[in-house]
Amino acid sequence: MNTALVILAAGMGTRMNSDLPKVLHPLAGAPLLIHAMKAGFALDASACVVVTGHGAEAVTAAAHDWDETAQCVLQDPQLGTAHAVAQAAPVLADFQGDVIVLYGDTPLIRPETLEAMQAARADHDIVVLGFHAVDPGRYGRLVMEGDRLDRIVEFKDATDEERAITLCNSGVIAADAKTLFDLVAAVGNANAAGEYYLTDIIGIARARGLTATAVTCPEAETMGINTRAELAQAEAGFQARARAQALEDGVTLIAPDTVHFAHDTVIGRDAVVEQNVVFGPGVTVESGARIRAFSHLEGCHVSQRAIVGPYARLRPGAELAEDVHVGNFVEIKNAVLDAGAKANHLSYIGDATIGAGSNIGAGTITCNYDGVMKHHTEIGRGAFIGSNTMLVAPVRVGHEAMTGSGSVITTDVPDGALALGRARQVVKPGMALKLMELLRATKAKKNKGAN
Repeated sequence: MNTALVILAAGMGTRMNSDLPKVLHPLAGAPLLIHAMKAGFALDASACVVVTGHGAEAVTAAAHDWDETAQCVLQDPQLGTAHAVAQAAPVLADFQGDVIVLYGDTPLIRPETLEAMQAARADHDIVVLGFHAVDPGRYGRLVMEGDRLDRIVEFKDATDEERAITLCNSGVIAADAKTLFDLVAAVGNANAAGEYYLTDIIGIARARGLTATAVTCPEAETMGINTRAELAQAEAGFQARARAQALEDGVTLIAPDTVHFAHDTVIGRDAVVEQNVVFGPGVTVESGARIRAFSHLEGCHVSQRAIVGPYARLRPGAELAEDVHVGNFVEIKNAVLDAGAKANHLSYIGDATIGAGSNIGAGTITCNYDGVMKHHTEIGRGAFIGSNTMLVAPVRVGHEAMTGSGSVITTDVPDGALALGRARQVVKPGMALKLMELLRATKAKKNKGAN
């Protein structure tokens, strides 16, 4: 089925109390808008139109970061949801297929729910997404006649009988493109707010002899974000869903409630994630790997049987091959560690290539930044880097080479060689005692003068 998305993202979000447009507030490491786009693109949508308004330039940039083919149109002035959808009509004038209207501040709708709406389109001209609310409050009510949707009634216009209905409107709609835009064009604004409401298309459709129905989903999926508190609630909902999915996929979570996932985290079966681990965006962990407690990962790839942590940090560009060990208080950035390499303690490895089976001693640092540019460090396979080695890039340590502990390595080390780059130790017998006597006497003199 050919599908296009129209995502409404024009609102200011006054109650967020923020300079950032509401749809750009992050959830699981991605703007709210991107979650809506991801759900829609899971349907293999062939077109996406984002209707912008407040902060249009920033919203457009975020949409293009995720999908450069997304088309953004400006709603100015903002005269309601039907008016917003109408802004997409010129862009989709030649589109043949269904349009699904989504909202940039409603991030938790699952692709499976949108697929159910697509399936319902086979028997109905319009499909509305509804939910049974625990507290219907001021939601619009979906008035059904069997499996047919008769009308959507706003709370303020509903009778007592209609207000007793718990089936509520989410605002998400699917319809044939031509049908949708024809109906939207017929919507008027004869209401107290003087706005054009998308919900009015149901009544217009029924008057034209078209059919409508509702597909339902759990209330949590339809949650719209209007406040910081709701954003926090949505984050909690996303994390609960992600943890449950990871467990279902065969991942061991030692303390599930303490693990924080990003919107795109991928973890393979039989991987183990210990407590208090944070996954930022762009992380893939393969089967059988172990991420130990209090580690933070972002923009990295961890291969099978690798061990990370505890208290490790993997930054963007970190690539760990099979059986690599990255231990406590080790930071890896834009570096490749080949199979079996180990960096077990208190090290920084940035802009580097570490050969298979190499051992990086405690306190090793790749000195990759000269104040202007970054430089690369290469360590060959089977190399042994002594503790507290400073590798001043650009530099290469060859295959099976060694560096002495405490060395500062500034030139290349050939294969199989031992490099020592430290000052010669000088021992002066009795000097420590004499020095301490001198220092104590100096201190006593100063104290006496102060009194």
